[in-house]
Amino acid sequence: MKMKSFVLIDAALALIGAALLSCTTTIRPDLYGNPAPPATAVRTVVIAPDTRLVNVKDYETVKFLVGDKSFAWRFDPAPRLDQLYLNWIAPPNVLDHPVWIIVTTDPAKTDR
Repeated sequence: MKMKSFVLIDAALALIGAALLSCTTTIRPDLYGNPAPPATAVRTVVIAPDTRLVNVKDYETVKFLVGDKSFAWRFDPAPRLDQLYLNWIAPPNVLDHPVWIIVTTDPAKTDR
C-alpha cells in the first residue's frame, strides 16, 4: 500500500514539475517605456563592468553607453513598475552582466 502511495505522489510531482516548466515568463519591455533615438536623450549613462544600479526618472530619455555600443530608452513604466533589469530592455548582446534600474516617479508629472 505504501509503495502505491509513493508511486502516485511521484507521478503527481512529475506532472506538477512538467506544468511549471511549460510556463514561461515573457518580459514585456513596452511596460517600461520605449526605445528612443539616442539624439533625444537628456543624459548619458556609461555602463562599466562594475555598474550594478542606475537611477532614472519617469519620462526621462537616457542613452546608455556600454563599451563601443549604445542605445537609448524613454522610461514610462506602467503603474507600480518602478524597477527592472536593464538587460530586459537592452538590445541583444550589449550587456554582459545584470544592471538594475530604479525608476523614480515625479509626483508633479504623474498620478501614480
